[in-house]
Amino acid sequence: MQHVVVTAKSQCGLENIDDPQVAQNYAKIKIHSAPLCTEFHQFLDGNTRPLGGHEAAGEVVDIGPSVNMVKPGERVVVMPQSGCGVCDLCTSGDHIYCQTRKDPKAICGNETGTSTCAQYCVQQDWLLVPIPDDLSYDHASMACCGMGPGFNAMQTMQVMPTDTVLISGLGPVGLGTAAIALYRGARVLGLEMNTYRIDLAQEMGVEAVIDPTSDNALEEIMDLTDGKGAAKSVECSSVETAPDFLVKAAARRGQIASPGWGGPMNAREINRKGLTVHGCWHWNHQRDSQVMMGTIRGAKALLDKVITHTFPFSEVQQALETRASNQCGKIILHPWEN
Repeated sequence: MQHVVVTAKSQCGLENIDDPQVAQNYAKIKIHSAPLCTEFHQFLDGNTRPLGGHEAAGEVVDIGPSVNMVKPGERVVVMPQSGCGVCDLCTSGDHIYCQTRKDPKAICGNETGTSTCAQYCVQQDWLLVPIPDDLSYDHASMACCGMGPGFNAMQTMQVMPTDTVLISGLGPVGLGTAAIALYRGARVLGLEMNTYRIDLAQEMGVEAVIDPTSDNALEEIMDLTDGKGAAKSVECSSVETAPDFLVKAAARRGQIASPGWGGPMNAREINRKGLTVHGCWHWNHQRDSQVMMGTIRGAKALLDKVITHTFPFSEVQQALETRASNQCGKIILHPWEN
């Protein structure tokens, strides 16, 4: 098979390597859609190794002897990481927080198979979510980082049509979060400086986008929320100062969900306002798979705006350059297109 390797700073290419093999309860997936996430940092840094992708949708083509939850020919979304499968977190659907993760390469005897920037990967059968017949691979692949963290945030905060949701950072994760909030009928406000993404968000239906670095940013949020502040907000930027800004912008008894990896929050202000802060990394695939697929189905038109670029494998260099430029929404690689 082919997989993507970083060869130097801001340089990458395709390399031929043996296909990964399966063992135990692992299945082999032929990847049709591989969204890009934070891999561009490795590309820019020149960390010369296989590109570490973690999002994919594809077709089961082989199964290990202990697989009983999928069969060859089934279309699936590949959940990121590989939990132990037996702890309370894994059995309840929150495998992303597992403390004793498995090593798929060691178990299956492979040199590869964990990166999704490749034509094949392996994953445990219970971490493969079926794709309904009416959803494309590209749309279904958004169940990973494109919509996953934001979906967790919307579920956790129980966002409804009567809500106003403030989203910090309108990159791929923030745009995906906006798509879910808009699909639920909520009013959406954003914090962003990138003009490309501001225009895209407003085209999607985000009502107002505020520059968080402006001197009157907090005042603008208060004006837009009748002086109360944001009752529900989501931190998607991973900017160091963003989490604490959301604390300042929050309404009394408000909620903040944080898929991002930004800086600290003012605990005194959180306490004074009676805020609830949620860590929202990935979604519960055991409990919410049908809701997630229903959300993707209902938000297709919005997702077509969030997915701004698709590239064949032969153009992976351009794909990563585009992702690094930030002049994009979500980018998807197609490993079997040249």
